[in-house]
Amino acid sequence: MTSQTTVEKAPKDPQDSIPAPAKGLRGHPWLTLFAVAIGVMMVALDGTIVAIANPAIQKDLGATFADVQWITNGYFLALAVTLITAGKLGDRFGHRQTFLIGVVGFAAASGAIGLSGSIALVVTFRVLQGLFGALLMPAALGLLRATFPAEKLNMAIGIWGMVIGASTAGGPILGGLLVQHVSWQSVFFINIPVGVIALALGIVILKDHRAKNAPRSFDILGILLLSTAMFCLVWALIKAPAWGWGDGKTWGFVAASVICFALFAFWETRVAEPLIPLKLFRSVPLSAGVVLMVLMAIAFMGGLFFVTFYLQNVHGMSPVDSGLHLLPLTGMMIVGSPLAGALITKSGPRIPLAGGMVLTAVAMFGMSTLSTDTGSLPMSVWFAMLGLGLAPVMVGATEVIVGNAPMELSGVAGGLQQAAMQIGGSLGTAVLGAVMASKVDGDLPGNWADAQLPPLTPAQLDQASEAVQVGVPPVAPGTPPEIAGKIVSVAHDTFISGMGLACLVAAGVAAVAVFVALLAKGGSNAEAGAGAAHI
Repeated sequence: MTSQTTVEKAPKDPQDSIPAPAKGLRGHPWLTLFAVAIGVMMVALDGTIVAIANPAIQKDLGATFADVQWITNGYFLALAVTLITAGKLGDRFGHRQTFLIGVVGFAAASGAIGLSGSIALVVTFRVLQGLFGALLMPAALGLLRATFPAEKLNMAIGIWGMVIGASTAGGPILGGLLVQHVSWQSVFFINIPVGVIALALGIVILKDHRAKNAPRSFDILGILLLSTAMFCLVWALIKAPAWGWGDGKTWGFVAASVICFALFAFWETRVAEPLIPLKLFRSVPLSAGVVLMVLMAIAFMGGLFFVTFYLQNVHGMSPVDSGLHLLPLTGMMIVGSPLAGALITKSGPRIPLAGGMVLTAVAMFGMSTLSTDTGSLPMSVWFAMLGLGLAPVMVGATEVIVGNAPMELSGVAGGLQQAAMQIGGSLGTAVLGAVMASKVDGDLPGNWADAQLPPLTPAQLDQASEAVQVGVPPVAPGTPPEIAGKIVSVAHDTFISGMGLACLVAAGVAAVAVFVALLAKGGSNAEAGAGAAHI
């Protein structure tokens, strides 16, 4: 029988929406924010810190370009597939418990990666990282939603967004320092002490909040159908560059994903306690927030993947220097996120979200003009504009999604928010990666011939194309200096043309997101959170 009650707004029961004032450390809102921020920082950092380590991992373990993509995609795949289910676990068993389990598992998987001696083990433990990160991220949002009153929630999410934004953008800086002065393994080992601190703070500070009408059962078939649908979708996106976008296997997985999504939607109308009550999506702002998060992540994560190779392999920067060149992006996200939270509280999310995506689109267009001899100042301008544009989107879209969901579904809403971001990241890497590969494959033979370089066999051309896709000139040992110089010039020019086209596509995606942002509005269920007595 179709459920008629599980998706309604949370009842304004004083015992449900306004818990007793916190005494001491446990349950204090701002301390709760601090505690979850440490754990969230660890997960967000790993989303991009590995980008700086990728070249070192590739060289040390003899990995291919596809292997390097799997280090990133395996992590995103595990997150995307399990985030919504993990959010449901938090709604059912309590967000405090799932947060703490996620912290412990994430730190342990990080240590295992640092001890790995093969690319297969690195990818395997990255998947485990993603699974435990999926437990941690929705639980953090659920704890904030339950702890803060409506008038403080945007500011809390602004600070939460600042932590994610700063960690995401600051990953390349920290990664550069660690890779250059310690080792690529230290990029993962650093999560162990951070995890210990997050665990200790969580045990002392976090208080479990559960809505009075929280789910009491599991929609097992719904979990299986949604997980299969998400897996098939992300798998198709990941494998499409290798299989080809016109290949039957690619579209077979896309078709399987569509079928599983359709079956999931049908089943959710029949089960008493659905995994995702479909009435959630009757909220146009919530749906717009999910779509906006996907589009933002496509532009941001897809673009950042190539920028690190551009800085290191084209400009020849060290990992530290490349990280420092991204400091304007980091700084603007740190400054912009809490300001965006305050602005959204005052004016609503619509204008800040639309304005943020306009800035993002302009920044990505500017990044498409980068060349082999672009100076630091022009780079800094575009990176700063990108950070300033992303900040209100990260904060505003999160508030729109979580604030428009009922209190008893705060974990599922947090899972939706994070799943949208991870799917967008995978989509951005896959689609922009395909754009890059197609452009390089199309331009390299002509550029090679125009430079009057020795002709290549088809196998050699494939190898050269794979190297050029990450900005590495395919110069064989013993190549005469004059020939080597021409190869470097051709490789870098071809890479730049591919990256420029990818950034233009990202700018187009951001421009579409401007119109989606105009559908957003503030959370209608935010009052179901904690009372002002906590503050």
